[in-house]
Amino acid sequence: MPEDTDIAAQTCAYLAREVDLGLEFAPAPRPEAVAAIRTMQREGSERPVVEELSELVGDDEVRDASTLKVLRDVLGDCERCKLAGGRTNIVFGVGSSKAELMFVGEGPGRDEDEQGVPFIGRAGQLLTDIITKGMGLSRDDVYIANIVKCRPPKNRDPEPDEIVSCEPFLHRQIAIIRPRVIVTLGRLATQVLLKNRTPISKQRGQWHEYQGVPVMATYHPAYLLRTPSDKKVVWGDIKLVMERLAIPVPPGKS
Repeated sequence: MPEDTDIAAQTCAYLAREVDLGLEFAPAPRPEAVAAIRTMQREGSERPVVEELSELVGDDEVRDASTLKVLRDVLGDCERCKLAGGRTNIVFGVGSSKAELMFVGEGPGRDEDEQGVPFIGRAGQLLTDIITKGMGLSRDDVYIANIVKCRPPKNRDPEPDEIVSCEPFLHRQIAIIRPRVIVTLGRLATQVLLKNRTPISKQRGQWHEYQGVPVMATYHPAYLLRTPSDKKVVWGDIKLVMERLAIPVPPGKS
């Protein structure tokens, strides 16, 4: 059964990448997911099965959500991981459902948890300045989301089981929005989306790809608050994004 062998090999490759990121357990692919993969193979899908698995292991309601509103309803008052016990609000995402540009961060902080909106604290204000003053856009023009939708205690990194529980919602957000470019903010967001453990310093400023969408990795705004000298480095990354999207650089910002 060549198809079964191929599916098994690519499933192992997918799970090996997750384990390398620290995952200790993973949900088993559903029978209908395997059937869907077989159909894709028979029809000659150009997308690697290893990429499809990240979507197909999620539950049916997540995969079938056709709009962000429907997806938010599916998320509900989520208790899929232990972060639910310490949150004030779920921070789903904000912006245009038709955005050409999407920013992906790590997880909500205290201000975001209190208000249920991503990137509104000090780091969020810096991101807003990058979008509005640097790119000449508004926050309503883009979409902003995080790897996890609930605040980790004391702003620690999300743990592997928390990421696995929440990741299908991010994958579906991206699939619904279909941005032309994704900007990952910081080490964790970049490593989770691109499935690697490469330091952010070696990934930023270069084009990567997530399921056919160009990805630009750059430093997190919180890092820039601690290291303002690297703001010019991030601006260089953002200018590459603007060039890809044919966004003119505002006067005086070159």
